[in-house]
Amino acid sequence: MTTTMLDLSQFQSSGAETCFHGRHLGAQIYDGLDGRNWRLADYVARGGYQALRKVLTGHDGAGPMTPEQVIAEVKASCLRGRGGAGFPTGLKWSFMPRQFPGQKYLVCNSDEGEPGTCKDRDILMFNPHIVIEGMAIAAHAMGISVGYNYIHGEIFEAYDRFEEALEEARAGGYLGNDILGSGFNFQLHAAHGFGAYICGEETALLESLEGKKGQPRFKPPFPASYGLYGKPTTINNTETFAAVPWIIRNGGEAYLAIGKPNNGGTKIFSVVGDVQRPGNYEIPMGTPFSKLLELAGGVRAGRQLKAVIPGGSSAPVLTAQVMMDTTMDYDAIAKAGSMLGSGAVIVMDDSRCMVASLLRLSYFYMHESCGQCTPCREGTGWLWRVVERIEHGQGRMEDIELLDSVANDILGRTICALGDAAAMPVRAMIKNFRDEFVHHIEHKRCLVGPGAAHAPSAAASHRGSEQTEAQGA
Repeated sequence: MTTTMLDLSQFQSSGAETCFHGRHLGAQIYDGLDGRNWRLADYVARGGYQALRKVLTGHDGAGPMTPEQVIAEVKASCLRGRGGAGFPTGLKWSFMPRQFPGQKYLVCNSDEGEPGTCKDRDILMFNPHIVIEGMAIAAHAMGISVGYNYIHGEIFEAYDRFEEALEEARAGGYLGNDILGSGFNFQLHAAHGFGAYICGEETALLESLEGKKGQPRFKPPFPASYGLYGKPTTINNTETFAAVPWIIRNGGEAYLAIGKPNNGGTKIFSVVGDVQRPGNYEIPMGTPFSKLLELAGGVRAGRQLKAVIPGGSSAPVLTAQVMMDTTMDYDAIAKAGSMLGSGAVIVMDDSRCMVASLLRLSYFYMHESCGQCTPCREGTGWLWRVVERIEHGQGRMEDIELLDSVANDILGRTICALGDAAAMPVRAMIKNFRDEFVHHIEHKRCLVGPGAAHAPSAAASHRGSEQTEAQGA
């Protein structure tokens, strides 16, 4: 791949402004990036690896930070996991058994496969050293000597870039044995995924990292006690690790002050869909959605905001009125009836048919189900087929209750959250836009337009399945 291609993310090269638009609010992770200043020398010039030096060798006359001090700062920051669950990062780090006599592992979840989400790949492409530094600090805090960054299989250019950054960090003395002369050893490796959405679930990721089929594990035991290769393991998202250096340099309280109580710091939101300026926006937690929408240029010209999915396709959809009164943080979004999730803000204007939109989502989750759990394996297919029937003018009024019933039978009945991710959008669409489903059934057409399906019909899917089986035979 040429240098020119590596300098552009796949979103920027297609016309989206990705993260170089200059409209961030108080950026920390994307601060100062131009697409070409990603190398070690550039990162050090921006203050990179100062936090790691502070932790390992001391700063301004103070001695090195103890692991307990590092964890205390992260707890004080109220940094919550940026991958979707929003679990307090410092608390998760404290679960690692520090006195465990054997090998322990640190894993970065860069398997960014949530539809609408494109923030982590830009971090890996344009600021990879901030992830390396964050992981090294986390490893020191938990007494870990080996780490892996599991990178989504469909962004191979980001994997290549991260490998280059690892080589630079090793050569610069920031990875390997006796880092910065401190006696601390940390080996970090990149691992290439295979593009399966299910591998974004942490235990399925561990299975894949071990070379096995990417299917979720039963919990408990949890990874903190039985993770990679059966050893204690801590897993955090790319953006979570990228937030750590700023916290250590400036203090946990300063990070918390940027956001709001229980929601510290900045958050990167991938604003996609019917907006004038799609891309990644880093803003303080607690920023009103209306401000984020303004940064993204508002909805398309001549259109009105209709609905927003605030946390990636697995989050329940919210109406425009509810969303415009909401701030962008975990607690406010939860109170509004959805989830902040991965931070993918999918904006839909009044030209969008919600039945057709749900058809697209239902097809995705049916396709990505690993098939391990019967409710998910069978239920996701049921959901798609019923929505497909409604979209193509063959629906019955009882199908609305059938959808709600099937979704309810999936929720909470699977090993991992993919079943919930498939069910929650269905229930939210029916709850907030029931009139469109009723109109489809009564009038055999869409309420807002032609209502052309955006996913293969059942017949086409069946023909494709037959062809695949024939080829396999």
